[in-house]
Amino acid sequence: MTGKVYINGAWRDGAGAAFSSYDPSTGDEIWSGAAATKADVEDAVASARAAFEKWALTPLNERIAIMERYRDLIKRDGDDLAKLISRETGKPYWETKTEAAAVAGKIDISIRAYHERTGLKETPGATTAVLRHKPHGVMAVLGPYNFPAHLANGHMVPALIAGNTVVFKPSEMTPGPGAFIVERMAEAGVPAGVVNMVQGARETGEALTQAAHEGEVNGVLFTGGAKTGLAIHKMFADRLDVILALELGGNNPLIWWDTDDLEAAAFAVVQSAFLTSGQRCTCARRLILPEGAKGDAALDALVKVTDRLIVDQPFADPQPFMGPVISPKVAEGLERAFDKLTEDDGEAIRNLSVREEGSAFVSPGIVDVTRSGVVPDEEHFGPLLKVWRVDDFEAAIARANATKFGLSAGILTDDKAKWEKFIALSRAGIVNWNRQTTGAAGSAPFGGIGASGNHRPAAYYAADYCAYPVASMEGEALLPLADDQVGMR
Repeated sequence: MTGKVYINGAWRDGAGAAFSSYDPSTGDEIWSGAAATKADVEDAVASARAAFEKWALTPLNERIAIMERYRDLIKRDGDDLAKLISRETGKPYWETKTEAAAVAGKIDISIRAYHERTGLKETPGATTAVLRHKPHGVMAVLGPYNFPAHLANGHMVPALIAGNTVVFKPSEMTPGPGAFIVERMAEAGVPAGVVNMVQGARETGEALTQAAHEGEVNGVLFTGGAKTGLAIHKMFADRLDVILALELGGNNPLIWWDTDDLEAAAFAVVQSAFLTSGQRCTCARRLILPEGAKGDAALDALVKVTDRLIVDQPFADPQPFMGPVISPKVAEGLERAFDKLTEDDGEAIRNLSVREEGSAFVSPGIVDVTRSGVVPDEEHFGPLLKVWRVDDFEAAIARANATKFGLSAGILTDDKAKWEKFIALSRAGIVNWNRQTTGAAGSAPFGGIGASGNHRPAAYYAADYCAYPVASMEGEALLPLADDQVGMR
C-alpha cells in the first residue's frame, strides 16, 4: 500500500519524512508513505473547522444515513479489511474477522447510543423544557495499533453522528487499516473536510494535540498507553474548554478461587492473559491464586493449557491462538521485562522468550512473583502473566486492588458469595465473573478508573463525550404580565 494523507476530501502526499509499516510475522513492508508535517496537520484542522458548521446543521437523519452507507461498505469489504489488519498487526485471521465485524457493528450501536444517551427530550407545559445535545466542534482522534480499525472507528462514528468533524491520526505502526476506513467513509458520502486523516509518528501526534491546545481543536479522543495519556492530560490542564477522552491501559487482576472445572478455568485465564498476544488493554496481567494444594493444582492446569497454544503466522493452517507481537523491538522489550522479574527472585513457570533474533514471535510467559521484592505496578503489553499466591480470599481482593490502574478485573469461582464480595469491593470499570477479562460488550461502557482513564468511558458511552447537553426553557409566545404579579403595583 502506498500511503497518503486525506485532507479536505483529497488524497495527497504528506510533506514529512518517509516511513513504512511491516508485517510483524514476516518483516515484509505493508505500507509506505510520508508523514504529515505540522503544516499538513494545520491544513487538516482548518479543513475540519471550515466543514463543521455545515455538517452540524445537516439533519441528524442525513448524517445517520451516511454512516449506514459506510456500515454497508465495511460489510461488503470486511474480508479485505480483516486480511489487511492481520498483515499489519500479525493477529490471527480468525480474530481480525471479528474486528472487521465490530467496525460495521459499531454504527447501529452508536445510533442507539446517540438517541438513548444524547437525544432530544421534551417536557411539555406552558413552558416547554427541552434537553438537546450539541457537537463540540473538531475532534482529534489518536488511534492505537492493537485494534487499528475498531478502536479509532469507535471514536469517529459517534463523533460524526453527533455532528462533529474529525482529524484522525492512526498509529504509525498500523497506518493501513486507518486509511481503509477513511476511504470507505469518503465512498459513503462523508462531505469533504468532515473527516481528515494525517499519518505519522510522535511529531504528527504532537502537532495535532498542539493545535487542540491552541484552541483550533475542541476535543482529543485517545486510546493508548497510560504514559502518553498522562502527558496529554497534563498538556490540557489549563484548557478546560477542550474535552479529553482518554482510554488507557491496566495492570489487570484475575482471581482464581474454588473452581471444580480446572481445565475450563485455565482456558479462561489463557483467554484473559494471552489473547491477541497479550496486546489488549483488558488482558489479565496478574493472576491471584491461593497458597497450598488448590493453588498448585490451578497452576498445573494453567501450564497444561498454555503448552497447547499454537503461536504462528496469521493465515497459518491450523489457525493459531496468537500471532506475533507488533514488532521485534516490542518482543525484545517483553523478553527483558520477563528476565528482570526472574532476576528479582521471580520463579519462571513458563519462559517468555523471542523465537529467534529479530523475530516478533514470543512464547507466552508465566512468572510467580510471590517471593519477589517490589514488583513494579506497570502494564507489560504482551503475553506476560505474573502470579501471586495469597493466604485467604480477603488477601486476594487486597492484592487485586493493589494497583494505580482500574480498567478490568475478573474472578473465576463457583462460589457466588465470593463473586458478590468481589464485585462490591473491586476497583475497575470492567469486572467479569467466570469469563475472561478481555470480554466486553459494545452495548456497555468501556473504560476504567485510576490511571486507566479520565472517567470518560468509550463504547456505548462514547456518545457522552461527543456532545454536550443544552437545557432550554421555551415558549412560542411571551407570557403576559399577571395582574397579581408579586413585587409589582
